[in-house]
Amino acid sequence: MASRRGAEEIILGGRVSINGHLITELATKVLPEDKVVVDGSPVRAEAPVVLVLNKPKGYLCSRGDKQDRMTIYDLLPLKYQNLHHVGRLDKESEGLILLTNRGDLSHRIIHPSQGAEKEYEVVVDQALNPDVMAKLVKGMMTEEGFARAERTWMDGDYRAHIVLKMGLKRQIRMMLYYLGYEVTRLTRIRIGWLKLHGLSKGAYKELTPTEAERFFKEEPAKPKLERKPADEEGGVEDHRPARKRAGPRVHEAEAREPRGFKPTRGKKSGPPTRFSEDKPTRGKKSGPSARFSEDKPTRGKKSGPSSRSSEDKPSRFKPKSRTFSPRSRSSETGRDEKPRGRSGPPARRPAPRGPRQGPSSR
Repeated sequence: MASRRGAEEIILGGRVSINGHLITELATKVLPEDKVVVDGSPVRAEAPVVLVLNKPKGYLCSRGDKQDRMTIYDLLPLKYQNLHHVGRLDKESEGLILLTNRGDLSHRIIHPSQGAEKEYEVVVDQALNPDVMAKLVKGMMTEEGFARAERTWMDGDYRAHIVLKMGLKRQIRMMLYYLGYEVTRLTRIRIGWLKLHGLSKGAYKELTPTEAERFFKEEPAKPKLERKPADEEGGVEDHRPARKRAGPRVHEAEAREPRGFKPTRGKKSGPPTRFSEDKPTRGKKSGPSARFSEDKPTRGKKSGPSSRSSEDKPSRFKPKSRTFSPRSRSSETGRDEKPRGRSGPPARRPAPRGPRQGPSSR
């Protein structure tokens, strides 16, 4: 008869009675066998309906538009006009969207705490790389808040699959925009267990009660690489071990620690390891053997008469005799002393020019 806000006004106005009793309390539970009367006419609950629609590009997820643009309700008959859409897809996006009159199903799919996954197939304008996929899983701050993906994997250079549990406004487009990419096509191909198979663009179908209950019971499994048997195409059966094919690298969000958990940092617990016998100590060495060791030479000023005037070691600063020539190198270098350039006497260097002298000094 009315929306949720409209129903509250009807109840507070004293227009509703249950089993002959006037009801003005909003928090009143109604059983299936109760008789509800509004303005003197009996009413009954709607039959639960869950509709799945393959939204085409160019349609809005809205009941009406001030600019008279096309909406998803233009694709549905009159009997489904009272259903509300579960979540939304922007005008340029396409793919699966649910419409229902069940509030519990909407809460199950939309609320992030319930964990209903939505998988998207994304095509971008530039070549992707694994680093971009990892950043989508790590998350980032956007205009709508902190946005992150649950899982991502590449399906070619320009195509990727992104799995979300949260639903911020234009989340995938904004995340890729911050990473320097522009989305050219965005298609939602899965909601929970429901996949986009055999449903053409603009078409819809009604789910059975059993299929609707699967949203509350089943969770989709993570994508696994299916290996084809060796003898599937005929021929002699091959008993050799099958080789594993390299599948797409899936980037998955790490499990979060429980709230209040903080890893210990700083000083380690247990016996002190500063003066361990297995590992050498750092810093100042303790004990006489460490400072005046006979195996290793001491650094700095040498003590004792033998270290100052040693006849066994040659002098460190022994002068070397070297002869220089204008056009040749020293013979100690071991290179040829053949002069470079043209032969002949070395050119005389011009005298340095001094201050210009006047006629009186000449």
